[in-house]
Amino acid sequence: MKFRNSMLAVSVAAAAGALAFAVQAQAGGEKIAFPEGFEKGTLYSVLDRHDTKQYRELYASPGVVESVRKGQGVPSGAVLTLVQYKAKADGTGAPLKDNNGRFIKGDLLAYTVMEKRSGWGSEYPADIRNGDWEYQAFTADKKANEKANLKACFQCHKPHEKQDFVISLARLDGSFPAGSVAKKSGPGIVSIAEFLFGPEKIEVQKGQTIAWTNIDESPHQVTVQGATTLRTPVILKGQSTALTFNDFGSYDYICGLHPGMKGKIEVK
Repeated sequence: MKFRNSMLAVSVAAAAGALAFAVQAQAGGEKIAFPEGFEKGTLYSVLDRHDTKQYRELYASPGVVESVRKGQGVPSGAVLTLVQYKAKADGTGAPLKDNNGRFIKGDLLAYTVMEKRSGWGSEYPADIRNGDWEYQAFTADKKANEKANLKACFQCHKPHEKQDFVISLARLDGSFPAGSVAKKSGPGIVSIAEFLFGPEKIEVQKGQTIAWTNIDESPHQVTVQGATTLRTPVILKGQSTALTFNDFGSYDYICGLHPGMKGKIEVK
């Protein structure tokens, strides 16, 4: 009897191990297959990335835009596909622009995909989980990019939990501001344009408020770094946000969505 019980225990352990391996094999980005036919969905956003000199397109799988605009949220099964192209450039490397002032699409570079399925993400700790979303990156030939840092996708989208972790939600629901926005200047005023803070360094007096206005098509977020990280709400094109600094010192800040954007505040 002991022998039989031992064999049963071994069999159960082996089965459990095989199941664990199968789950692990389909964990993370491996759950996502390349979304063939993504272009048959909705092209809901086109934007220029001045920081990386890229032209980008965002596609939603069929039914997603309709669901969001009916107030039903992003449904399970939704696939959002970001297509990245190199912007055509002149002899100096500066991106060429069309008659509307937009970058001109060049060579295809890569794809980034986020897919939502009920129950996905349960294996992640709370500080990294993005609801039911998973991410995967693909090379231009539609193969999974094994060198991609998928954790960075979760970290970038995590602050946007209130909008179902979708940074481009305003594009999906049709609330994104239209029209051009004029740059602002003056004491305590910073304009965010072409993925740059202008001015990059600003000096203010103690107790003075600094206001940032977003001129770009892309959303941005001011994130002040220090002993305690301070984040403003995400600001869309034409929107502004403000912070007041009551302590002397030097403060470095970045865009929480695009960490390559950097600025400095000197409080005198």
